Amino acid sequence: MPAHRIRNFCIIAHIDHGKSTLADRFIERSKMLNERAMKNQVLDDMDIERERGITIKSHAITIPFVSDDGTEYRLNLVDTPGHVDFSYEVSRSISACEGAVLLVDATQGVEAQTLSNLYMAIDHDLEILPVLNKIDLPGADVDGVKQQIERDLGIDAESVLEVSAKLGTGVKEVLEAIVERIPPPPAPDGDALQALIFDSHYDPYRGVVVHVRVFAGRLRKNQEILLLSNRVRYEVEETGLFRLELSPVESLEVGAIGYITAGIKTISDIRVGDTITDADSPCDEALPGFKDVKPVVFSSIYPVDSNEYEELSSALGRLKLNDASLIYERDSSAALGFGFRCGFLGLLHLEVVQERLEREFGLSVVFTSPSVRYRITRKSGDVETIDNPLLLPDPTEIERAEEPYIHASIITPDDYLGNVITLCLDKRGVQTKLEYLDSKRVELEYDMPLAEVLFEFYDKLKSVSRGYASFDYELADYRETKLVRLDILINGKPVDALAVLLFENNAQARAREICRRLKEEIPRHQFKVPIQGAIGSQIIARETISALRKDVTAKCYGGDVTRKRKLLEKQREGKKRMKTVGDVELPQTAFLSVLKSGD
Repeated sequence: MPAHRIRNFCIIAHIDHGKSTLADRFIERSKMLNERAMKNQVLDDMDIERERGITIKSHAITIPFVSDDGTEYRLNLVDTPGHVDFSYEVSRSISACEGAVLLVDATQGVEAQTLSNLYMAIDHDLEILPVLNKIDLPGADVDGVKQQIERDLGIDAESVLEVSAKLGTGVKEVLEAIVERIPPPPAPDGDALQALIFDSHYDPYRGVVVHVRVFAGRLRKNQEILLLSNRVRYEVEETGLFRLELSPVESLEVGAIGYITAGIKTISDIRVGDTITDADSPCDEALPGFKDVKPVVFSSIYPVDSNEYEELSSALGRLKLNDASLIYERDSSAALGFGFRCGFLGLLHLEVVQERLEREFGLSVVFTSPSVRYRITRKSGDVETIDNPLLLPDPTEIERAEEPYIHASIITPDDYLGNVITLCLDKRGVQTKLEYLDSKRVELEYDMPLAEVLFEFYDKLKSVSRGYASFDYELADYRETKLVRLDILINGKPVDALAVLLFENNAQARAREICRRLKEEIPRHQFKVPIQGAIGSQIIARETISALRKDVTAKCYGGDVTRKRKLLEKQREGKKRMKTVGDVELPQTAFLSVLKSGD
């Protein structure tokens, strides 16, 4: 199909504003599925996406469309996630498109992630098509939200389209507007092949399936290609488009979004953001890739069965193909053996990776307590960054410790302003801005420690605002802090996998919470098991799991009381010996319980 009849666009919005539902209506209208086969969240192919009702991965699909004048078009849609933890997926989708459908909920209005995604699209010079969704709901304020869009986003209210993605109202008009208002792919500067790798996934039969956007030239079957980042060559086995299933075509022309397979088994050869070119007549320069992703949360992963280490290594490699924001390196622990130290974009990202490892690869894994990356200045003048509690130097060697801060933006109805401010102050937030966007909505900006936001902040924010507050953040800088390492001792022995780095003033409350949770998770033994939280040599919290008691006096029927005393004394001596040689069994749930911070 000629490039002037191709439209590449993505759908961007705040979480739960109806992106996947609108994509369902596009697919339904194109007759790609009959009514019987149609289901909600067609493009979300992971069980975890359906269960949580959120999009985690960007999904591309080619939709055929015939306009009112009878012209056939090929619409390449990329559905994107809305949660802040998956903003890297959004940035990669945007780079493959010329336009973006900006979806705004008519009941919620403009929210924090709406602004963030809009600015990202503007930075990439995308044409913005504003669409107001959920106009059928009783709480919809169509005129009011249109005014918000004009005031907050600088987009003319007259250009906003109105739809109900649930009922299908206005969907045809949106498709016509995409054809009319989003530009076709630009003409290339030369004939040399330039194709951007914006995603990939692993197929056990075909190897790595590479997702590409062709900016110049032509990708065809049996062509020898060159990956510019590592100069590796492959021969293309298949080219195709993303329909509901992978659909082979003869070639991918300029402007096309599709896939290629080339029998690629070496997973590390494929890098998201790399440029593919022709091996015989390569292009002069690579396409601009993506910014290197910066993980903000770090945790170690260990297989429950140490024999599954190689399987875990292979699973992480395949997962990284499909999730370029995952970063990992080898690690080891005295308690858990060999594993991997991983970097994530947030706690939700961590939870999703854990569930995908367990569901897609059938692995049982244990995650250590998550941590952020701190900056330590030694008295010798050396500066180092650490994310592992075991690497924290002795306090006598530390001149200064600094922790990462974020700049948080929160939009909330004024009814919940007091609750939101109290929550932010509890998390050591410093208010930098308070502005009324209109008579009912307030925008708050806070500088907050990233470590405080990690643990259930988002859930608590939704709770105190009854779900109305929205939250977005970006990394700001490092600021000085009082940093300590909290060690957890089980039966007097420190367990390195349970150690955490904390702000000193929060240490005692967190230590008590961890000890309490561990007491609930660790089974009782034949001897008392003390659980202690310690900073250095100082114990700051303790719980004790009482011993299982066998009734050794049950066989005594009357007689002198000294007979019972002798039996009890003998049992007591046996338990003392057992305590010195007995190891405490720690179930997998004990490690998982430390990830939760309590209410």
